[in-house]
Amino acid sequence: MPATKPRVRFPEQAAAGEIIEIKALITHVMETGNRKDAEGQPIPRNIIHTFTAHYDGDLIFTAELGSGISANPFLSFFFRVPGPGELWVSWKDDEGGETVERYPLNVV
Repeated sequence: MPATKPRVRFPEQAAAGEIIEIKALITHVMETGNRKDAEGQPIPRNIIHTFTAHYDGDLIFTAELGSGISANPFLSFFFRVPGPGELWVSWKDDEGGETVERYPLNVV
C-alpha cells in the first residue's frame, strides 16, 4: 500500500516553554489479517505498528499500535516547546512502508 501524507495540526506559532497539542490523522486501512477476500483467502495483516514524533532530533512521543486500532488512526499528544526547531512524525507498517513528514515550528 502506498504511503499517504498524514494530516498533522498544531498551532501556527508558539512561545518557548509553551505546551502545545499535536494532532495527527493517518490514512491507512489497518487490515487486521482476520478478514477473507471474495475467494475466501485471508487478507494479509497490514497495520501501522509504530508511530514516532521527534523535535530537532529528540524523541518526544512514541506509540506502538496493534490490530485493535481502527482504520485511519487519530493520535494526539502534548509537548513543551523548547525553542525554534523542526517537528517530524513517522510511522511504519507491516508491509515495510515508512512515512516521514517534517514541519517547521514558528517559535516567537
